[in-house]
Amino acid sequence: MRLSLSLCTALAAAVLTPVAQPAVVPNTLFSDHAVLQQGCDLPVWGTAKDGERVTVELAAQKAATVAKDGRWLVRLKALPAGGPYTMTIAGEGSVIKISDLLVGEVWVCSGQSNMERQLGLREGQKPIVNWEQEVAAANYPQIRQFYVPQKSALSPAASVDGKWVVCSPQTVADFTAVGYFFGRDLFQARHAPVGLIHSSWGGTPAEAWTSQEALRTLPDFAGPVAQIERIASDIKAGTYNYGRLVDDWFAANDADVPRPPSDYRTSPATPGVLYNGMIAPLLPYSIRGVIWYQGEANVGREKQYRTLFPTMIADWRRSWGEGDFPFLFVQIAPFKGMTPEIREAQLLSWQHTPNTAMAVTIDCGDADDIHPARKQPMGARLALAARALAYGEALEYSGPVFTSMQSVGRRAILSFTHLGGGLVAKDGPLTGFTIAGTDKVFHPARAVIEGETVAVLADEVSQPVAVRYGWANVPEGDLFNAAGLPASPFRTDVD
Repeated sequence: MRLSLSLCTALAAAVLTPVAQPAVVPNTLFSDHAVLQQGCDLPVWGTAKDGERVTVELAAQKAATVAKDGRWLVRLKALPAGGPYTMTIAGEGSVIKISDLLVGEVWVCSGQSNMERQLGLREGQKPIVNWEQEVAAANYPQIRQFYVPQKSALSPAASVDGKWVVCSPQTVADFTAVGYFFGRDLFQARHAPVGLIHSSWGGTPAEAWTSQEALRTLPDFAGPVAQIERIASDIKAGTYNYGRLVDDWFAANDADVPRPPSDYRTSPATPGVLYNGMIAPLLPYSIRGVIWYQGEANVGREKQYRTLFPTMIADWRRSWGEGDFPFLFVQIAPFKGMTPEIREAQLLSWQHTPNTAMAVTIDCGDADDIHPARKQPMGARLALAARALAYGEALEYSGPVFTSMQSVGRRAILSFTHLGGGLVAKDGPLTGFTIAGTDKVFHPARAVIEGETVAVLADEVSQPVAVRYGWANVPEGDLFNAAGLPASPFRTDVD
């Protein structure tokens, strides 16, 4: 993989170095109105003078440590859901009190613009469906959001400049819409406080959210990561020469490659930089899991995404050190610029990555807008998945998922999992199916539900070899299960 100019020019962002603080300072995640994860050890950390003794008290617990290299960390024992609590952090001659802390369920909300999209009305964007009613009804003081400012970095950052905000009709317009609907449904189902750590950036590819350590294991990214590390080293040593970098780039590439922008610090597309700037500073804050909405920026590299996305998930799990926590994501909605192959890459990632789930959105898209206005079903389906995977509730969280095909004469018989009480044609006769014979030419097909299977046939095909469903940029299809959840687009001839 060749590193593009826009990525290459982003590599000269300043390398962050820790600065010793004159007094004890907690990480900004530990601030008023924070939500802490219930039922697991709670790391609490920050900065202080080298050798300074730091004591943390919370809910009748006390833990102490001594700062080393300007940093400190203690671990408190697990707490049940509840609050509000006050945390006291004391150093030498300084005491900090953090108030209105709740203990409940903490989820990271990340991805690109469809996760970034806020609930409130924004200029130039279609409004979220029923946004005014949703805002007016958002009186949920036990739901809080911590917004992570958008920042790229060549090396892992230690902290971010953020704060926790209590959900109310006065504040919720600035919450991530998908995250809010997820958190609201989760709160209503679990009756425990919900903390949403919102870390997203529109138009960004998955590799930007993956650590350089993990990207080194992927052949497509090993070269670019090595180049990034060389440039970071040059910056740190004070020998970085932007002009030489540009000259070298032109010498190694086609003459018609456009000159890069002069402000190299603003691009968030460089592999690893959003992991460094917007994920690493959150570590090791205890969380229950992640919800994710991304993939649009990787269209055109769909096969690569089949490997890249699972690598990113494994990378985050390794970084947090909490095992295979639930990682729940939204499948890309119908839009004229989004290929069926990106949805397939997401489907395959789900099927091959443990403790993940995918919210299908075939019924929520907008052919002319990459940012669909119906965010409520997305949040609701993510919440169902969380209730099933994270909390062990016995409920259906997915629509039908294709498993196998059998040819019987002129008919292709398709089998599915996640039947959810039975297969359903939501809007009348089944639509969205095509079928091909040995010539591999696909024809519109008739499809009917037969018990727990779907039979597919077309007059033009005498010997079926492949079936596709919803296989288009803007797919049509009405195969659901009785639980009201749609089937994912698929093809039986995966290459």
